[in-house]
Amino acid sequence: MILTETDTMPLQAGGADMRRRKFLGGLGCAAIWPLAARAQQPIKRATIGLLGSGTEASQKEWTAALVQRLRELGWTEGENVTIEYRWAEGRTDRLPGLADELVRLRVDVIVTHNTPPTLAAKKATATIPVVFATAGDAIGSGIVASLARPGGNVTGLSSMQPDTAGKRVELLRELIPSLRRLAALLDVGNPFSARDNAEVQRMAQTIGVEVDTYEIRRDEDIALAFEIFKGRVQALYVPSVPLLFANTAQIENLALAARLPTMHGVRELVELGGLISYGPHWPDMWRRAANFVDKILRGAKPADLPVEQPTKFELVINLKTARALGLTVPSTLLARADEVIE
Repeated sequence: MILTETDTMPLQAGGADMRRRKFLGGLGCAAIWPLAARAQQPIKRATIGLLGSGTEASQKEWTAALVQRLRELGWTEGENVTIEYRWAEGRTDRLPGLADELVRLRVDVIVTHNTPPTLAAKKATATIPVVFATAGDAIGSGIVASLARPGGNVTGLSSMQPDTAGKRVELLRELIPSLRRLAALLDVGNPFSARDNAEVQRMAQTIGVEVDTYEIRRDEDIALAFEIFKGRVQALYVPSVPLLFANTAQIENLALAARLPTMHGVRELVELGGLISYGPHWPDMWRRAANFVDKILRGAKPADLPVEQPTKFELVINLKTARALGLTVPSTLLARADEVIE
């Protein structure tokens, strides 16, 4: 069959129309692709201030978790983000000055952990966003107004340490069925420590255990406290506060010499010689803190980001320390442990 000019016109027009649609579609994809790509990339070079309560060495695992997660989210240190580190080395009195330094640097966001550094950062600025990777009692300490609606420039993750203090006392009783008298250290400069101690007292009274509380204001008070309660108590409760983190080696050496089992809120101190810990997995919380930082650097407001809580709690037991203390850990407790250090 021979096609006439009239016959071919619709075919040619349709072909041209199809080519035009493909061309315009290509332009659309070309226009959309850079926008999508930009949405996946950090907006600008940013500066993060990290206000650490301890030393660089003592917090390296937590810091590494934060940095790794930031990298996964597109923020690489030395390329498109700078991290300014400030370490209080367990000295709460240094925190206000260090927080002021970060504010003067005009960092884009400040990352903290524990109650005192977070309160110091909050006092230093009402405009720079603050993300706390851990805080024992965010509401009770005055860090945020509520978990769902933190308000202001501060948000992050509450570690719920006071809420699990009673559980730690119960675990000590299971570990030492004859437990009747417990020593507890109290950092008087840390508002979280008072709340934690109140929960220890409440649970101890419930199960018939007396608690001797010893106030710690500075490093030198630790050895003095051991002199006072040595021979009077059967175990020691150590709250998760910067002052005591910085003195972990001293505390564990004194506890071993006094043959006292120690209970902690974080696993890292059991890895350093403590007997037992129960609490949230802090590296996981630091990773999740990076999610907050990423959202804020991309334009989110701290007031609109609800405070999150731990999703992982772990029981860790150091059998090497137990043997050094001449202590037999019940098999039922070992069976429930998330990790046993040999």
